[in-house]
Amino acid sequence: MNTRQLQVFQAVAETGGITAGSERLHVSQPAVSKHIHDLEEELQTALFDRHPRGVSLTAAGEVLLRHARRMQTLEENARDELASLRGVRSGRVAIGASTTIGSYLLPALLERFHRSHPGIRISVVVANTRHIQQQLMDYALDIGLTEGFAEQEAFDAEVFARDKLVPVASPDFVRAYKLRDLAALGAAPCILREEGSGTRAVVERAFARHHLKPRSLISLGSTEAIRRLAGSGLGYAVVSKLAVSEDLADGRLVRLPIPELTIDRPLHLIRLKERSIPSAVSAFTQLLQSQPALET
Repeated sequence: MNTRQLQVFQAVAETGGITAGSERLHVSQPAVSKHIHDLEEELQTALFDRHPRGVSLTAAGEVLLRHARRMQTLEENARDELASLRGVRSGRVAIGASTTIGSYLLPALLERFHRSHPGIRISVVVANTRHIQQQLMDYALDIGLTEGFAEQEAFDAEVFARDKLVPVASPDFVRAYKLRDLAALGAAPCILREEGSGTRAVVERAFARHHLKPRSLISLGSTEAIRRLAGSGLGYAVVSKLAVSEDLADGRLVRLPIPELTIDRPLHLIRLKERSIPSAVSAFTQLLQSQPALET
């Protein structure tokens, strides 16, 4: 099993076919097929199930793909660290960001970072906390920036900023449900983030402390969609103050006078303990930790 075989295997696995894999690598289909055949012969196991329109991974293929991605990351890290001996001019940073951070905090930070490190390539995945932690475990990401954090032995975590969650609704909705205190929320429909979201976990814990459970009308994977639905009068929501600052200013949404649901929460920088930190990643985390503007 050599590096080239793993590159070919990964290309086929990620594109779903021999033809697509060969196009990604700019090599012939017969060459790709031979690499896959030789790899399966050496490992004495089938890595793909063949179909008329492509291929899919077997259980063994899923295992090998995880390791192939890790080996690719380790190789890139080695190149980056060697390049860092000449100064932090190049490299890559793969970031996973929870929805609120990815939408409302990260863009300005990436702009500042690019100005000071124009040669560093950056990729961003916006997803919920659970997915980001899995991507870190699979070596698909270098760092995660999340609202929530599930304690795991494999991770180091630190707080890089704080955010506030605030209860909001449209003015008409507030009048219709007479939302003046915590008890009144029990009869009102609530718009929540999806299962696995750090925001949802924080909100549900806040309700539980008062022996209440939100009456979930709908759950969504987008803070922007929740903001729009709340503004249309469909329900109330507990969302980041960052996400609704403009709506509060123009009166489309109002903040509910319920201090029990104003939640101060930490924003976490997480990474795998076992991974080395390439200079490009280190440069990004240093910028992140030095930004007082990230206080909300």
